Amino acid sequence: MLAPTPPVPPPASGVVAAAVYAAGRRIAETSVAEAGTWARKPGHVVWIGLYEPSDALLHQVQAQFDLHPLAIEDAGKAHQRPKVEQYGSGLFVVARTAQLIERRIAFGETHVFLGRGYVVTVRHGASSSYAAVRQRCEACPTTLAQGEHYMLYALLDYIVDDYRPVIEAIHDEVEAIEDKVLTRELEQAEIERLYMLRRDLLRLRTAVVPLVEVCRKLEHAETVAIDEHMQVLFRDVSDHIRRVQEEIDALREVLAFAFEASLMIGQTQQTHIARRLAAWAAILAVPTAVAGIYGMNFKNMPELELQYGYFAVLAAILMTCLFLYRRFRAVGWL
Repeated sequence: MLAPTPPVPPPASGVVAAAVYAAGRRIAETSVAEAGTWARKPGHVVWIGLYEPSDALLHQVQAQFDLHPLAIEDAGKAHQRPKVEQYGSGLFVVARTAQLIERRIAFGETHVFLGRGYVVTVRHGASSSYAAVRQRCEACPTTLAQGEHYMLYALLDYIVDDYRPVIEAIHDEVEAIEDKVLTRELEQAEIERLYMLRRDLLRLRTAVVPLVEVCRKLEHAETVAIDEHMQVLFRDVSDHIRRVQEEIDALREVLAFAFEASLMIGQTQQTHIARRLAAWAAILAVPTAVAGIYGMNFKNMPELELQYGYFAVLAAILMTCLFLYRRFRAVGWL
């Protein structure tokens, strides 16, 4: 099982990174106060990363890039549905992130502001650092030179790829549970874990599926004009999301089967026990019935005068019980 990625502690200032790029290469570090000046220079792109920023910092970023107040309001709240919206010439994208922390799926959000000359990411909750995305993009200046839309693609692709460690870890656990369910009845703790996994997978599916619509809008340029060769990249992200969705659905079906199989095995075991108890009860009913008959206080009971009546009755009881035992054994009740 893959080890879950520990959550990244937020920086004290809220600013994770802020850099200026030209022709696909990092040319300078910048501050939020100077970011707007760099973004207005032709051929320059400012990429700023924020982690759980304060309202004051968000409004400072808003002033630098003239961001829409509604988008800023959404970015300050970590309870947004994945979506893509256009405000004037700017684009606002929301995506859900996921990490496995202490055997539970923890969710976060990434809000992306994108416009001419700037890309601003705002992260909330559980999320991997996007330093790896920057390094990957900076390693290939030719592709990074494609500008803001390529940066958005790289971010969405990284977010979707980050679902895979979560799914793989759950897949390993599901396989282990599936192996157990066919050999024995699951314990209470294991049944509770099945339920928690199914619920977490449902929440993960709810976070993943809306991204298909987000990428579809970007792919078909329904919200903002995107170069044709960039649309293919967003289509690739859509394919990745659909594969993740299929894997989630498959895991939920396996968990449902494991849960049902556990119930069926438990019912089968209970039925087997009930049959054994019924068989022994039938066998014990014979001596009980005979003893009850001869325990009645009647004066005229001819069998009581027989010399060997006691032994005959015992033999009859023993033979009847033995016959019933063999019959129950033959039909699998004992």
